[in-house]
Amino acid sequence: MRRQATSRHTSRLLRILAPGMLAIVAALFVAACGSSNSSSSASSAAGASPTTAASSTSSTSASSAGSGGTLTLGTKDFTEEFILGQLYKQALEAKGCKINYKENIGATEIIDKALTSGQIDAYPEYTGESVATVAKINQTVTSPQQEYNLAKAFYAKRGQVMSQMTPFFDTDAIAVLKPYAQKYHLVTTADLKKVPHFTLGARPEFLNRQEGAAGLKSVYGVKNFTFKSLALGIQYQALDSHSVDAVDVFTTDPQLASGKYTVLKDPKNIFGFQNIALVVNKNKVNACPNLMPVVNQINALLTTPAIIAMNKAVAINKQQPATVAAAFLKANHVI
Repeated sequence: MRRQATSRHTSRLLRILAPGMLAIVAALFVAACGSSNSSSSASSAAGASPTTAASSTSSTSASSAGSGGTLTLGTKDFTEEFILGQLYKQALEAKGCKINYKENIGATEIIDKALTSGQIDAYPEYTGESVATVAKINQTVTSPQQEYNLAKAFYAKRGQVMSQMTPFFDTDAIAVLKPYAQKYHLVTTADLKKVPHFTLGARPEFLNRQEGAAGLKSVYGVKNFTFKSLALGIQYQALDSHSVDAVDVFTTDPQLASGKYTVLKDPKNIFGFQNIALVVNKNKVNACPNLMPVVNQINALLTTPAIIAMNKAVAINKQQPATVAAAFLKANHVI
């Protein structure tokens, strides 16, 4: 389907549908039309803002025909992960897999320990996080495939396997208010050295990560900042109120579409490529007979426009992740 025709069709839909359903429709439409985009959009929509959902839920499928056991599926602690978790959970349950679902476990450092200790069997992870934070491989990569290959090789040695990765990737970036960027002529992350001093707001774990503040210092030589720890999801509020000058964002945050912010480019790629793949303990791969085929089917549908629209539906339009995921899966004939 040509992009121009898609745009006209989408515009007609948006005029006649209630505002609360717009993002869901957009997600379903771009995926069903087969749109593809292998990179993350700078004005994208929202993996970063956490919902106010409960920290942990458990469920099992009513239908367990053909299942070889129960798979404990976990997620990290923000919107995009909640959506991914629901996509996998609902699709696998529809195929007869019994799922014990544990949402909102925590950051990479926490959920990886849950995986290796057997508290969970699988969770969706970003390939760059797998390489830099889990494997602690400090290596510059030049493509999503290279990032994926490094992660896959590490997990294979440690006892995990990976699904195929998504076309979209969602990575960290530094964002500032547009007037601030104009004042100091900020275009790339390296340009932050032009600022006499600034306050950088981010989630606590960002401070010591190479794909974070540590990388800003060692790769770009940006050391002229004070770090301010912020809970995930309030970084835009802090930036808007001028309590910080710059924040760490995810490139699929819906707030970036407002036009209020400048996302600084990362020419040295310290934040890596962050495509999604499901990481599974090897001894649990056969807990669901259809595990990898189902996950790979879903991942192939997750283009940048699709994930942006679903993230916006949850983070901005306040839809429930389970509702958004179900609509997406039904529209794409997965369930």
